[in-house]
Amino acid sequence: MCKVYNQVGSLTAIKTHLHNHNIKDFHSINELISFQKNYFVSREHIIANSSLLITQEKEKLQGELILLDDFIETCRSEFTNNLLSELDQLKQQLDTLSSAPTNLVERITSYFQKNSIQSKIRDIETNFDAKIAKSIRRHTDTYINKKRRFDYIDLNFDKAVQESTYAQLREHDRRKTIVDELTNSIYGAIGEQKVSKELEHLPDDYILINDFSCSFHPPIYNRQESDYIQSVQIDHILIAPSGVFLIETKNWSEQSMNNLSLRSPVEQIKRTSFALYITLNGDQASSLLQHHWGDRKIPIKNLIVMINQKPREEFQYVKILTLKELCHYVEYFKPVFSLQETQMIANYLLRLNGSNNY
Repeated sequence: MCKVYNQVGSLTAIKTHLHNHNIKDFHSINELISFQKNYFVSREHIIANSSLLITQEKEKLQGELILLDDFIETCRSEFTNNLLSELDQLKQQLDTLSSAPTNLVERITSYFQKNSIQSKIRDIETNFDAKIAKSIRRHTDTYINKKRRFDYIDLNFDKAVQESTYAQLREHDRRKTIVDELTNSIYGAIGEQKVSKELEHLPDDYILINDFSCSFHPPIYNRQESDYIQSVQIDHILIAPSGVFLIETKNWSEQSMNNLSLRSPVEQIKRTSFALYITLNGDQASSLLQHHWGDRKIPIKNLIVMINQKPREEFQYVKILTLKELCHYVEYFKPVFSLQETQMIANYLLRLNGSNNY
């Protein structure tokens, strides 16, 4: 089986984009597509679930209000009886002190005791209702709050549901916007994954590097295009016994293929091919990749793989293939490198790519 390094580039771009927008619960391309497909159904499910929860809340509040009302009345009755009992005891104490004391000290003591008891009696009688209200205030406040919420739901059910779902729907809509921004990358990743999976079926003397990129210091001058190449990026590089294949993947629909031009990816892959040919066959690569490479050139072939169907147009130096044609085309060429040499080329490219997976 073909050795594979790195995940496909579009998938990396998708993960980075989602992470930058604090979305971390999608774990596959299929989950993203399913989210887009079922967006409206999920939205209605959020509303329906909230409606059920608000209904359950209303029913719960209704039951709690009945129990709380009975509890408050019980507390009110108990505290009323306690106050009345306390009044009776105070009045009995006052009656006991009514008999005239025999000496001055007792008269003075009795005077202050009577004043204290009378003050307590007046306080209870004057603030009787207030004391009762204070004793059950915590419970009545709870009752009032629950009753207010119950009445609000009863009179404004739809609004209560809307308020309940606001934050969740807002986040749901935000996620949809972020995911929709990735639509091209999603279908690009699907195509790149299909190409990667297809190439995995090749023998183990083939090596695939997904999402290859590198920079050049100093830039490579392309005299034909009068262009300085500072960096290149390609969807896949396949290092085969027959040479190096640069592969760009396009997962275009038939409509897109009719409306879009392949000239841009063709120019991109030709630019990358020129830079890598100069790099792989230059003095630096020659010294790195064994002495006999100085007498041999590393052939580079340029491919654009169309996932569904390919256009009729052809391009010089760039082969257009369908996914089904890919492996047969690659295996058609005769081997020119040994397994060791193929690995050496791959190692060199991996170093250019900044990868440590070799």
